[in-house]
Amino acid sequence: MLQNENIYIFLAILPIVSFLYSSVGHGGASGYLALMALFSFAPESMKPTALLLNIFVAGISFYYYFKAGHFNKKLFFAFAVTSVPLSLLGGRFDIEATLYKKILAVLLIFAILKMLNVFGKEGDAIKQVKIWQGLLVGALIGFFSGLIGIGGGIILTPLILLFHWGKMKEAAAVSALFIWVNSASALIGQFSIGVTLEIESFLLVAIALIGGVLGGYYGSKRINNQRLRYILAFVLIIACAKLFFT
Repeated sequence: MLQNENIYIFLAILPIVSFLYSSVGHGGASGYLALMALFSFAPESMKPTALLLNIFVAGISFYYYFKAGHFNKKLFFAFAVTSVPLSLLGGRFDIEATLYKKILAVLLIFAILKMLNVFGKEGDAIKQVKIWQGLLVGALIGFFSGLIGIGGGIILTPLILLFHWGKMKEAAAVSALFIWVNSASALIGQFSIGVTLEIESFLLVAIALIGGVLGGYYGSKRINNQRLRYILAFVLIIACAKLFFT
């Protein structure tokens, strides 16, 4: 994994990505996968590595958002009941590399829109999530997050805001734990079919945690650095184009 000739550039960008994602309550898997695609990592190592990074960074982010009092337990369980088992199921599937890249590219569009704040507006009136809505949304996001190697927060957060199911920081706190449980479940699914983690993955965890800790702390309090998000959105657009056309 670390034999890539541009690995030092990758390692320099990694904590920036984790910082930005953690600041909005995300683990950053879509960003890590985009980076790994840009730097031509082996497809078989991308999914488990992204899930491992997600577990640590999303966990840190949730800790800070929970500590700041933004977590809504009822909202979380509305989606998690079905997302966890479906994420485990999705994690057990290994799909063909070309199809994997195309699905990842589509999901990156959600990440780009989130970073550009297309879904960044809070609703004035908060609506209750209906049982069928939570079960359906959780199941769909859970399966595809396990299949691709993301936690699903990059999809859940925009939906919470779009349908006025919660406020911005409340959505971030719920998404952070949602990402954590789905990533852990999907990684267990990967292990169950014989997938192993490269030892270098834990070095990436240590580096990503630098940005994750800072992002979780400042994001749960006051930070909203839109310029950096535009830069990340630009990187994601390049990665998205590469995944579509290679």
